[in-house]
Amino acid sequence: MTAWIVARKGLIHWRRNPALVLGSLLYPMVMVLLFGFVFGSAMNVAGGGDYREFLMPGMYGQAMMLGVMSTMAIVTAEASSGVTDRYRSMPVSMAGVVLGRSATEMVNTVLELAILIGCGLAVGWRFHLGVGNALVAVGLLLLVRFALIWVGIFLGLKITPAAAGAAWMPLMPLTMLANTFVSPSQMPGWLGTISEWNPLSATVAACRTLFGNPGFSGDSWASQHALLLAVAWPLLIIAIFLPLSVRAYRRLSR
Repeated sequence: MTAWIVARKGLIHWRRNPALVLGSLLYPMVMVLLFGFVFGSAMNVAGGGDYREFLMPGMYGQAMMLGVMSTMAIVTAEASSGVTDRYRSMPVSMAGVVLGRSATEMVNTVLELAILIGCGLAVGWRFHLGVGNALVAVGLLLLVRFALIWVGIFLGLKITPAAAGAAWMPLMPLTMLANTFVSPSQMPGWLGTISEWNPLSATVAACRTLFGNPGFSGDSWASQHALLLAVAWPLLIIAIFLPLSVRAYRRLSR
């Protein structure tokens, strides 16, 4: 019940502040159009293939990771404005509060991903292995986003609003140091190895396979077992950060 109340509150807040939702959706839409039309014809895919089809699963994955910024910003704002303290003063489940926040974030993520897929179709991206495989790929994207929500909640309870506003600086390199825009084989050797083991790379590589899009299949264990890692990495992140988030909420002193 607590989780539902908190989730409903977040959704009402978004409904009354459409500019907030639009702002979170605008960046990935612009990036899709920019890379799809401006840079798409100038980029090469290792092993051949259309760059737009290679690009889109990477853009979907990047959007899932960058969503951590909005989660941190909202959680930090609520903590600093006293909303979190109000929840903590009530006889409600602390786990329910953070679960409600995660549910709100997932609703926004589904909307964002649907718009991104529409943009991908507009620039020429297609999935080729049927609706079933495409839905599994979407499920993997939502799974990694759900895992990263807990990272965002935990960090949002630990940092200031100013620090949350600067979160894009470390997050952006993490989305680039993956197979999102180029294949790891086109990077220096050591950098390519790091890229292959990036949890985001596992999700993106698995999605490319499920969508039937061109991608990189290296010789490393991580590259050969991308689908397994696309499930294992998010589950590991959830196992670590979900209890940490609940604990941080209970011990919050602001």
